[in-house]
Order: sequence, then C-alpha cells, then structure tokens
Amino acid sequence: MARGNRGAVSLDAPRGRSGVLSRTPQPSRDRFGRFTEWIARNMGTPVFLLGLTLFCVSWIAWNTLMPIWLRFDSAEFGFTALTLVLSLQASYAAPLILLAQNRQDDRDRVQIEQDRQRAERNLADTEYLAREIVALRMTLRDFSDEVVTKDTLRSELRALLEDLDQRRDAPGERP
Repeated sequence: MARGNRGAVSLDAPRGRSGVLSRTPQPSRDRFGRFTEWIARNMGTPVFLLGLTLFCVSWIAWNTLMPIWLRFDSAEFGFTALTLVLSLQASYAAPLILLAQNRQDDRDRVQIEQDRQRAERNLADTEYLAREIVALRMTLRDFSDEVVTKDTLRSELRALLEDLDQRRDAPGERP
C-alpha cells in the first residue's frame, strides 16, 4: 500500500505528529538579535529621548490641564500610570540592551580571533621571508668572487678601453 511519494505505510512504526501543531514556527535568533540591536541603537538617540520627553510632558499636561472627566492619571498620586509605563519600558529596555551587547561581544570575539590568526600568518610570512633573505645573503657571500660588482665592471671596462686605445695608437695594427 503506497502513499504518494513517501513510500509504503508501515503499521509497526508511529506516524509522528502532523498538521499545524507539529510545525511550530521557530523564531530566528538572528532576527531577534538584529531587533535587539536596533532597539539598543535607537534608545540612545536624541530623537528617542526627545520623543520620550514629549510623551511625558504631554501625559502630564493632559492629566493636569484637561477637565477631570478626561483625565486618566492623577497628579495627586504622582502620576502612577506614567510611572508604571516608564517602568515597563525600562524593564524591557535593559534586557534588550544587554542582549545587543552580548551579540556585539560575540562579534568582537570573532574579530579578535581573526585578527590573531592574521597576525600569526603575518609573523610566519615575515619569518619565512627573513630566512630567505639570510639564505640569499649567505649564497651571495659564498659566490662573492664570482659576483660582478659595479667597481669590478668599471675596472674591466677601463682596461678594455685602454687596450683599445693602445691598439689604435700602435702603428700597423688594426683592431
């Protein structure tokens, strides 16, 4: 007995969960991390602070200047609802900022490890090049008698020029 593309149905093995409940969506940790970083970045901006200040001022103005039947927070009790709203905002902001800092610490750790590996490679390359230069210098020193320097070349050319001048000046000889 075949069932679509899945193969034969076996009665001795459980079928497993199917349907909507089996596919519970798993929130992306990266998406949530980016969200926490966005919150952390924006909570310290002048725009956020200005907006929060305007919110508080408008809240207090509404609850002191409007008629009593339109007020929803009492100045007599120190604007309790405003205090609760600001406490709620702070209680969510602190962990989100800490999560964003943890993500940044993880990125910094990865960057430091990459920098360390790069520095090790650079050191190894530098040591290799230094050894190669030393080997070349030692080889040149071993063959220093065979190596033509500028001074040697100049003296050889002067000797050839003098030899040519002497041949030219000598009677009866043609170079």
